[in-house]
Amino acid sequence: MTPTKTRSALRAAAGAALLLGACATYEVDYQGEGEGFVGEGAVVQATLETPSVGDAGQDAADDPAVWARATPVTVNGVSTPGFVAGTDKKAGLYIYGLDGAILQFLPEGLLNNVDVVEGLSVGGRPQVVLGASDRTPGKIGIALYLFDPDGGADNAVRYWGAVTTDVIEPYGFCFARRGDEVHAVLVGHEGELRQFILTVDAAGAPVAREVRRAEIGTISEGCAADEATNALYINEENVGLWRYGLDPASGAARTLIQPIEPGVLVADAEGLTTLTDGDKRYLIGSSQGDSTFPVWRIDGAAPDYKGRFLVADGVTDRVTGTDGLAALGGPVGPTFPEGVVVVQDDVEDSGAQNFKYVDWRVIRAALGL
Repeated sequence: MTPTKTRSALRAAAGAALLLGACATYEVDYQGEGEGFVGEGAVVQATLETPSVGDAGQDAADDPAVWARATPVTVNGVSTPGFVAGTDKKAGLYIYGLDGAILQFLPEGLLNNVDVVEGLSVGGRPQVVLGASDRTPGKIGIALYLFDPDGGADNAVRYWGAVTTDVIEPYGFCFARRGDEVHAVLVGHEGELRQFILTVDAAGAPVAREVRRAEIGTISEGCAADEATNALYINEENVGLWRYGLDPASGAARTLIQPIEPGVLVADAEGLTTLTDGDKRYLIGSSQGDSTFPVWRIDGAAPDYKGRFLVADGVTDRVTGTDGLAALGGPVGPTFPEGVVVVQDDVEDSGAQNFKYVDWRVIRAALGL
């Protein structure tokens, strides 16, 4: 992250972002209220954390994804009910257990955002697919990985292929399901939006067909999809939270759900994730500028803002300046029987960065959901 701008510069940048509309600009990230600033919100604590990513003072850890199932799987020789994938945007992809331990590291280069999806088979075997925005020179696009949930003792996440793109700097990334289709959504640093349908050819290789391209306007990153309401949510970092149609035929049409606003969503507006809790569905964002997490209920006609939480000191140190986050509702191993939210921490005790796991039950109680 770059040094904090003054409040007047923040207002000027936000105003310019709104005026520029659909024209992409070469903007620079900033952290709203400033590094380490924590705004108001319901207080929760993390249950556990991963080892540090990168060196002290280095901006390395970025975005996680969570996958789990009822019966254990084997990842790199270790039995686990699921895993968390987390990017080191200077080096590659970590695979963590639900206890935070490192299960695998793939030295894949400059990966930024990561997501996980089911729904594709390779060689007649259902696969878990991981995708990550890839900024590595010569590999600009989306990097794809496979995990066979029913593989043997030596089973591990493995590289599958890539989706090439004209996006200048791949930044945000998320998967979406539309019926039987698996969609991959790429958000560029300069505000590009690209949507692909992902399939498998006869040789077992990935095939991506572009079905939408649009311009968000200015620097954007976090995205998350909700198939049930046909919605695609994207954070335009210095402008606010947008809702697009998940159907690529909807093009660039969108609705501003929440503009940048003190006490609700403070620039940078960063990561986004959805969580299903029984018959309720929620969208959780990262208000990076004041280190809080706004929550909306999204299973109604329109998103309903429910408040914000912050992760304070406890079993782990507090969480500040979160870039990326991910959530999964329902049983996620024995430690998180009703769901988990995993967040990146900009500065942990060692001075480096890592990922924190927060029990969804704690968040739900704190917000009175």
